[in-house]
Formats: sequence, C-alpha cells, structure tokens
Amino acid sequence: MAMRIMIQGTMSNAGKSLIAAGLCRIFRQDGYRVAPFKSQNMALNSFITADGKEMGRAQVVQAEAAGIAPDVRMNPILLKPTSDVGSQVIIMGEAQGNRTAREYWGRKKALFAAKSRQISPNLAKSLLNFNYRNIY
Repeated sequence: MAMRIMIQGTMSNAGKSLIAAGLCRIFRQDGYRVAPFKSQNMALNSFITADGKEMGRAQVVQAEAAGIAPDVRMNPILLKPTSDVGSQVIIMGEAQGNRTAREYWGRKKALFAAKSRQISPNLAKSLLNFNYRNIY
C-alpha cells in the first residue's frame, strides 16, 4: 500500500508547494517512488505537458523533484482567475470555459464527472465527495 503525506498551511503563499517539492526530492534520493498531487489549484501560471495538456506549475516543479514526467493527474483541477469572482476552469488539462465562483461550485460535480474516467475511480470518487467548503 502506498504511503501518503499531506502538507497543510493556514494561507496561500505559506510555502506548502516548496515543502512538497523538497520532500519529493528527499524521498526520491532515499530510493522511494514519489508523485505529487494537488486536487485543485488556483494559479495564473500554468504549464503545457508533452501531450498538450495544461496543469499547475507548482506540480510540475514537484514532479521534476520526484524525477518523473509531469502528468495532469497530479493536478486534475486548475482554476485560472479571470476576475475577482471567476476563473477559467481546466479539468484534466483541458479548458472547460470560464465560470463564476457560484457557477463552478454549482456545476463542479458535473464538470468533473465528465473527465473522471481518466483517473482512478477511487480518486475520482474522493474528489467528488470531498466538501472543500468545510476547510475554510
């Protein structure tokens, strides 16, 4: 069974992504097979993978630290802010259009369900059932 570590912080820009990248490198150097994962990321900066998909740059840095190729499954949901109340929604590396926060929360399950076949069923189920609002 794979071991998992969750990095948590109390705010944006606390250094969670940097710590995750450092741990990926340390574990890789110690002989472990490591892969980063962030279910939902909000960032303006993105990266285009070798197969033309879009994902967050932080997870790309972490993948490089782990010695593996970036894969959109490491960051299945990317929100790129377009205004104070909206973002471009990118699921599994493909743009799904612009949504206000209200539209996104109202349609998140439907948007993600269309793409969930591309990731493991257990991961897709946990992402769909996790109530992100409870963590704020």
